[in-house]
Amino acid sequence: MKRFYKDATVTGDGPFGVSLDGKALRTPARELLAVPYLALAEAIAKEWQAQGEKIDPRSLPLTGFANAAIDRVAADHAGFAKRLATYAESELIAYRADGPASLLAAQAAAWDQWVEWLARRYDVGLTITTGIMHVAQPPATLIRLHTAFAAFTPFQLAPLDPIVTITGSAVLALAVAEGELEAEAAYDIAHVDALWQEQQWGRDPLAEKAEAERRTDLAAAVHFLRLLAG
Repeated sequence: MKRFYKDATVTGDGPFGVSLDGKALRTPARELLAVPYLALAEAIAKEWQAQGEKIDPRSLPLTGFANAAIDRVAADHAGFAKRLATYAESELIAYRADGPASLLAAQAAAWDQWVEWLARRYDVGLTITTGIMHVAQPPATLIRLHTAFAAFTPFQLAPLDPIVTITGSAVLALAVAEGELEAEAAYDIAHVDALWQEQQWGRDPLAEKAEAERRTDLAAAVHFLRLLAG
């Protein structure tokens, strides 16, 4: 789509909208794009102002998260929270390799502290296993983590979706949401196995491109979450 406007500006005094040459920006479902924090609205307006002659949807991630929060998450808040919480049933940091020793050490160094953080923060634990066979997590843990996700607003859940899916971890996503982890660290912790393999066998150019895209997506999601701080 060619750029059809000159200026993107913030409107309102809470909630805040974005206008393109005075015309209110709307979501794909034709709802007004209205967000709860000025900093977020300013960042969304900046995305639109930075567009060139053609509009590139990939360069509008904050707008995309706001659209998702309004059109998708708000309409099914409970279902969305439940879907993200189910990642705890196959929690990444609970599944350890059965060898070699250097990989086991790398996993322990990256993941043990977040198992301990979960116990301190939420007073629940994980069942740690080796191999890929499914192991059931304690019911109390699953209930507690579901409650944690259900407490988030639609604007928080929308960016948590890619954070959970890219990391494969409900625990790491909660740590990110609570400001305990930033994007780069969360990605490295979640992909410690892949990083270990790269150290053994070298990097694959195709894998590098895919990794760069995932890192960019994760960074955008975390940036959106941080803008919700006001």
